Amino acid sequence: MQENYEHYISRNIKALYRKRLAGPILYLLFTAILWTCLPIHPVLSPTMLTSVSDMQNFHKHGEVYVSSSIKDLKFTGYTKTRFGKTIGYYYYLYNTDKNECCIVLLSPTTCEQGLPQIDEIFIRGKILYTDAHHQTLLSNLSEDLDWTTLGIRTKVSSYYLSEPDFRYFEGLLLVVVLAASSTFALISIILSILYILRPDFSPPCRVLRAFGRPKELLALAEEELATLPQLATEDMFITEHFFIEISRYGIALVPIQEIIWIYKHSTLHKLFWYHFSISYTLSITANNHIYIHCPKNIKSDIDGIIDYLSEANHDILVGFNEANRRKIQAIQGDPFHFERLIALLKKRI
Repeated sequence: MQENYEHYISRNIKALYRKRLAGPILYLLFTAILWTCLPIHPVLSPTMLTSVSDMQNFHKHGEVYVSSSIKDLKFTGYTKTRFGKTIGYYYYLYNTDKNECCIVLLSPTTCEQGLPQIDEIFIRGKILYTDAHHQTLLSNLSEDLDWTTLGIRTKVSSYYLSEPDFRYFEGLLLVVVLAASSTFALISIILSILYILRPDFSPPCRVLRAFGRPKELLALAEEELATLPQLATEDMFITEHFFIEISRYGIALVPIQEIIWIYKHSTLHKLFWYHFSISYTLSITANNHIYIHCPKNIKSDIDGIIDYLSEANHDILVGFNEANRRKIQAIQGDPFHFERLIALLKKRI
């Protein structure tokens, strides 16, 4: 027994946080792939397009997210809709140097729901190759101008600049979400590594600060557990001075003399209408608002733990009832002052 429980608590704390390393590491790899694959940087820092006539060259080099200052835009009279909602207004400008007409799709707010003419405007947009909407626009324009479809396509560029497809705010939101979640994952990795190197810094041991120095109390608990536990179940242990839980649901240890209330409650497990098992949870309340829950145990194990703890510390209240709840509230107080808040709200109402 001594060999089995040598540094048993520390070993399980290290094992717990080794397992917890996998999730954040995988998430960081996932976000790294997203940073690489998604066009996040081009959206946040688009290339400057000095002339819309250069859209074809930009598109060939993969620089589709651009910003540009455009002059002399005229409304075509046509709009683009998506799911029954107008998302853009088609404008055109004519480049006399290249004898070419270029199409620009502006968002409704930018063009104020279709201004007839815009002298100059600065926009961020995405360069798109001709699509079904663009083809329909050219066909309608050719009829309006009494041109052939082939004739208008020789004058109008096959690429157009779309402001609604730029999605700047969506890209910015994605960056914020990825940055925040990646930071959280990185902090989780750092903390897990710290807890592996120094188990006494881990949350199960930090709780012991309310009762003394965590490192010393952890060492004492490990020594008592390795020497001779007073009572042991599958995942709960009692030593001379400590109650210890080590299970797949978590790790907890608390000095027995600090425990003030213990009780158990049952949980009925069922699948649809079939009841297939009952499990029991041991709930422990200690001084300084320390709460420990040991779920999914068998009744005989919990009864043995309760009997031993109540004998080891006669001040422990046993059983869940209103009288015990009020006694504990009188001892610990209400940390969130719920009852005072409710009384105040009732008074104001």
